[in-house]
Amino acid sequence: MHAGDGPALRAFRGLYDFDLDEFQLDACRALEAGDGVLVAAPTGSGKTVVGEFAVHLGLTEGRKCFYTTPIKALSNQKYNDLVKRYGAAKVGLLTGDNTVNGEAPIVVMTTEVLRNMLYAGSATLGGLGFVVMDEVHYLADRFRGAVWEEVIIHLPESVRLAALSATVSNAEEFGEWLGEVRGDTTVIVDEHRPVPLWQHMLVGNRLFDLFALDEQEEGPRDGRPRLNISLLRVTRDQERTGGARGFAKGRRGYSRPQRPRPPDRAAVIERLDAEGLLPAITFIFSRAGCDAAVMQCLYAGIRLTDERERHEIRQIVDERTAHLPDEDLAVLGFLEWRDCLERGLAAHHAGMLPTFKEVVEELFTQGLVKAVFATETLALGINMPARSVVIEKLDKWNGETHADLTPGEYTQLTGRAGRRGIDVEGHAVVIWQPGMDPVSVGGLAGTRTYPLRSSFRPSYNMAVNLVGQVGRERARTLLESSFAQFQADRAVVGIARQVRKAEEALSGYLEAMTCHLGDFEEYSTLRRRLSDRESELARQRGTARRLEALRSMEALRPGDVIRIPGGRRAGLAVVLDPGRMPRNGEGPSPLVLTIGKQVKRLSPTDFPVPVEPVDTVRIPKNFNSRSPKERANLIATLNAKIGDRDLGKPARVRDHAVEDEEVTGLRRAIRQHPCHGCEDREDHARWAERYHKLMRETESLRRRVESRSHVIARTFDRVCGVLDQLGYLDGETVTAEGRRLGRLYTELDLLTAECLRGGIWDNLEPAELAACVSALVFESRQSDEARRPKIPAGSATEALTQMVRLWGDLEGVEKDHGLSFIREPDFGFSWAAFRWAKGHTLDAVLSDGVNGAELAAGDFVRWCKQLIDLLGQVSLAAPPGGKVRATSEKAVDAIKRGVVAYSSLT
Repeated sequence: MHAGDGPALRAFRGLYDFDLDEFQLDACRALEAGDGVLVAAPTGSGKTVVGEFAVHLGLTEGRKCFYTTPIKALSNQKYNDLVKRYGAAKVGLLTGDNTVNGEAPIVVMTTEVLRNMLYAGSATLGGLGFVVMDEVHYLADRFRGAVWEEVIIHLPESVRLAALSATVSNAEEFGEWLGEVRGDTTVIVDEHRPVPLWQHMLVGNRLFDLFALDEQEEGPRDGRPRLNISLLRVTRDQERTGGARGFAKGRRGYSRPQRPRPPDRAAVIERLDAEGLLPAITFIFSRAGCDAAVMQCLYAGIRLTDERERHEIRQIVDERTAHLPDEDLAVLGFLEWRDCLERGLAAHHAGMLPTFKEVVEELFTQGLVKAVFATETLALGINMPARSVVIEKLDKWNGETHADLTPGEYTQLTGRAGRRGIDVEGHAVVIWQPGMDPVSVGGLAGTRTYPLRSSFRPSYNMAVNLVGQVGRERARTLLESSFAQFQADRAVVGIARQVRKAEEALSGYLEAMTCHLGDFEEYSTLRRRLSDRESELARQRGTARRLEALRSMEALRPGDVIRIPGGRRAGLAVVLDPGRMPRNGEGPSPLVLTIGKQVKRLSPTDFPVPVEPVDTVRIPKNFNSRSPKERANLIATLNAKIGDRDLGKPARVRDHAVEDEEVTGLRRAIRQHPCHGCEDREDHARWAERYHKLMRETESLRRRVESRSHVIARTFDRVCGVLDQLGYLDGETVTAEGRRLGRLYTELDLLTAECLRGGIWDNLEPAELAACVSALVFESRQSDEARRPKIPAGSATEALTQMVRLWGDLEGVEKDHGLSFIREPDFGFSWAAFRWAKGHTLDAVLSDGVNGAELAAGDFVRWCKQLIDLLGQVSLAAPPGGKVRATSEKAVDAIKRGVVAYSSLT
């Protein structure tokens, strides 16, 4: 025991049958001493022990502890862990879906639930002493990150915060901000992995270390680990020779070498098994790819389990799925899924039924499933460590484009490798693909840059809640204390430093351009004005020439003989069709027959100067430009008519400026200036040019400083401006409509409130309301957007139409206030929500799917859960005794059935 350990820590250490690491002890000591803590450590390092100590400390001091997580799956997992230690009586769970023992001394919840409790002033907050924020780096999440900052800012000062984060490169910056808003905060950064991680690449069927052996054992000594020379040599040979396949012989002899291809997924699993590297998680950035990988292994006859394990797997699977109806199991492909599990194979992605995902997680954690093919969502905190992690590709689809993995993403994925207390070492394996450079892989594996960037911005719901609690001015001050503004201010400090340096350089340049004959700054300004004016005149002349050329092209007639001034088509040509109808908005595009007997379509770019006909020829009435003979005859007619006449070269447009009074005056002033006669004039001029260039850059920096200062508060003022205009705020007062908005925690909070206020949903039946409200939570995947969604007929269609019209009105209001928060309602899930609420079977609903495409069971359950959540909010926000409140409750009951009711995760 350490002499500085308090009684709570000494008792806590006795609960574990292993010694705590030094970083864990340091964090626990800080908590017991009264500080908040930020712990940034690698995945699998055991930082949750610090969160568990906060729970222990709360119980010891007789104060509540809330344990928050970013996703419901993690909340459920943590709830089960704490129940095993402290018993069900002392632990509660609040996730929106589940409310279990909410007044217990220990309550596990999603971060959104705590945010909502803070705004509502919930009595449950009474006696709160500690809050654990697991996966706090989630505040960088573009869609949900603001919630973390709201909680951190609004928690009572008496609450001690234990923030647990993945390794981020700016932990000290984040910790400094926590210290400003929460008081004394100890920052603990630990980059040591308790289970060493070895990096490999699989090339064909050969497994290579990525780095030189001494680098992997000791770590890089100069900041850049050295790559394995053998690996570099093999990959270069593969790229050069086309791999072991070499030249392929076909019916026509030997063909070019084939590009080497990576091994198939079944071969990879067999190789890992032979190397003793299972269990493994293979990250495939595609749901379909994950499912296909399992099937490939199944068809290859892979079996990774023995008879005892298969029996145990079947027992667990049957027990965990016993509550699901047989007809639904058939729709979900249960028998095939269970067969794969019994072989030790599984997929894991958001498209799976949550119950199925739970079973995969349990079996993998117990070591019964040996090979899991997963999307990157598995890396977001679910406790599923493996001996090895396999990465197939170094890029993924981010919803808009294929983007390269960042070092932070690579670190997060490979962080799953190495099970503490089980594995001596973990392994990360990248599958080599043609074109993949080991140097790039080494850059990802050897870099630990994962900066935490705030995604915070005020929302409409946030604004009415804050104004209602503390008034506008205090609200502005609170928002100015956000991490987003802290980072913006930090950036401003850096930019301001650049401005100061630039100002020092400017004074140096000013001194260097000093002339003994006169004011050289004044002289250089005259020269610059002249240069600017001449450039402006050149632009005007260019524009005028282009317009004149266009007008001359529009005047062409069939039979006109013109001269094409330059390029491949230079020379005489006969106009066959003037082409006055603009093509792609580019102006006239005449069709001509060149002197070389070719038919070409010209464009304005072929005529930098106006074109004038030099003669005309008659084009036969039924002239066929595709006929070589008729083309030759027309050119013969042209030659006969032109003869040996010298038509001259195309006119050259004089490029000098038309004399301009301002140009004349500036030239005179320059010649008369004393500095014009200085023998060092051009040397001074070079310094003056640098001076003016730096001055422009400095002004740009000053504008950036101005734009970043108070950016959050300015956005808040615009949000309040919208709310004032729409009647949700009246100065410092939150109106009745504003209080309704304050109960709607959804991305489209304002649109939802407007639908309630406008009575758009007043006459809908439960299934119709479900269809309409689904448009406020659902967002189509990009591949679905092109399809036209199917929607219910009748009242639902009318209501959805009114919702889109309302969205358009709000978009206009936002634009007037310089905002763009509200997206268009998405009808993609409306038909599925309507049919499910009407009582249709799972098979029918999934088959009809979204926008005509089949719907994955996991997606269906997830969207139903989010729909239930928003319907619950609508019910609470709707006027008491009104029809919408009752209809919302009925809609929730209609949706919460079958696989939706039985799924505990989202």
